Amino acid sequence: MTIPALQKGDTVGIVCLARKVSLEEIEAGVALLEAWGLRVVLGQSVGAQDGYLGGPDPLRTTDFQQMLDNPQIKAIFSARGGYGTTRILDQINFSGFLKNPKWVVGFSDVTALLCHLHRQGVESIHGTMPLLMNQPGSAEADESLRKILFGEDQSYSLPPHALNVPGQATGPLVGGNLILLDTITGTASDPDYTGKILFLEDVGEYYYNIDRVLVHQRRLGRLEKLAGLVVGQFSDMNDTAVPFGKDVHQIILEHCGGYGYPICFDFPVGHVPLNLALVVGRQATLQVSPAGVSLAYTQSPA
Repeated sequence: MTIPALQKGDTVGIVCLARKVSLEEIEAGVALLEAWGLRVVLGQSVGAQDGYLGGPDPLRTTDFQQMLDNPQIKAIFSARGGYGTTRILDQINFSGFLKNPKWVVGFSDVTALLCHLHRQGVESIHGTMPLLMNQPGSAEADESLRKILFGEDQSYSLPPHALNVPGQATGPLVGGNLILLDTITGTASDPDYTGKILFLEDVGEYYYNIDRVLVHQRRLGRLEKLAGLVVGQFSDMNDTAVPFGKDVHQIILEHCGGYGYPICFDFPVGHVPLNLALVVGRQATLQVSPAGVSLAYTQSPA
């Protein structure tokens, strides 16, 4: 299910689905959205706190529910990631939203929500959030998000990478934060990977844990069913006192490199300033060759 493109003058909302955030921390992001011609409404969870979280679960649930059900709100941004989205997902009623869908935007912890929407046939945007918008180095990521929101064509080209696996694949994009994808396995938010182009990213993890998660997914028989794989940024990785002995790219190749589908390494998506926006659920074609990589949507924006 595609989403109507935003128009200048539209109203958008910001809620805190996960970790707490202050108004001051997202002021630059709000200013950018307003510069795009949008009217910004802040949810009650912005500035709220319950320990680590952006307010108690009932507050965050009600806040998000009201944004989903308000026909005047044309897009909803998670203020930031962190942790907490999965705590409220099962309390959200999406029935009204499914009749009048709107853009939902975020990444990191919000991966669970984006996959939940994908399970219900609705597109969403894996992209930068107000906390990270309008910051040094973020201009290209910000612009990639704006183009998708406003229904402009968006495709990406990358230089070759020594570890890329060549080939071509077409299928819906799905993915996000690797640990979150593993966390939602077997739940109502868990996407079917069959025939999909999976994109992955993560931050601050240990190499052995990346390996453990991929072993889990491989044992479930899910990795072999992919149409293609886009490996994003795995930043600030950690190692154990006894080194694991493989980096992230080597780990991924070990578990996915033998299936024959194209694999693109070092795609600019993840916990980095250059975090290009991707439409979860939209049909795309991934081409990987010795000359480079292209990722382009095969269906037009709404």
